[in-house]
Amino acid sequence: MNPMTLMKLAGLGKKFRSTHPKIVSFFQKQIATGIPDGTILEMTIRKPGEEPVTANMRVTESDLELLRELKNLNG
Repeated sequence: MNPMTLMKLAGLGKKFRSTHPKIVSFFQKQIATGIPDGTILEMTIRKPGEEPVTANMRVTESDLELLRELKNLNG
């Protein structure tokens, strides 16, 4: 990957962490305790002036494999 792209991503990640510390903390705590196969993740989007929309997914072993590979990229 292009070093300039990596630097840009690092800066965007730092900004995201400073803008949304509760979300970052939430995910860090949940990931630290492990997300086993079969866990259900749910997300709700609430846009101004619109009804909320919710979706969920059941975590599979292939999802966990993808996350492990992404973690390995990060070092």
